[in-house]
Amino acid sequence: MTDYVLVHGAWGGGWAYDRLARELTTHGHRVLVAQLTGLGTRAAELNPAITLTTHIDDVTAQIADAGFDRFVLCGHSWGGMVITGVATRLGGRIDAICYIDAFLPADGQSLWDITGQWEHDYYIEAQKDAPGLVLPFPPSRGKPGYGRHPLLTLTEPVHFTGEEAKIPRHVYVYATGYNPTPFTRFRNQVIAQGNWELHEVGGGHDVMADEPERLQQIVLGLSTPAR
Repeated sequence: MTDYVLVHGAWGGGWAYDRLARELTTHGHRVLVAQLTGLGTRAAELNPAITLTTHIDDVTAQIADAGFDRFVLCGHSWGGMVITGVATRLGGRIDAICYIDAFLPADGQSLWDITGQWEHDYYIEAQKDAPGLVLPFPPSRGKPGYGRHPLLTLTEPVHFTGEEAKIPRHVYVYATGYNPTPFTRFRNQVIAQGNWELHEVGGGHDVMADEPERLQQIVLGLSTPAR
């Protein structure tokens, strides 16, 4: 049995992992789908003071509450920022970390640092009527389950501690059907580093919905032998 921790992307909620979590559980694994302050099931708590640290704290506290010792950590899209932050605290307990078409920051980088001018203009424009709270991108705006996202989670950097270097297995899942995509640079980065497992999947950015069977196969492949 393997314990899995799943972190969703910006504007959304843990519901994005419903199918994957169900499949992992069916295979005998335990699954924690992180519930982040101000998002998804916790949308009523949304406020502009929420930072990236707030969400990293959420995940680490929920791991402790679940009683997970060692685990596999997965994050989608902006969730790559959160799982990187969790890795800087709990890396020695993580058997594998999986970025699902996700942002992959270096030491001292925020999401703002690894996005471009178009995104920056959008983040500022889309929060002017509710300062500090950014509207979803138009394709998701108004859809059930999507809401505003705290701006400070996009501007706060992660800082490496050395703990993240203890993770033995690094995986990147790249969606080839998402165009234009900001994630090609991270696909190229992990290829250049050489110590990553890269999986290229068809479909768009919502890998959980577009390529559920392939994602399930990849994530199940991260399970650890019984101890």
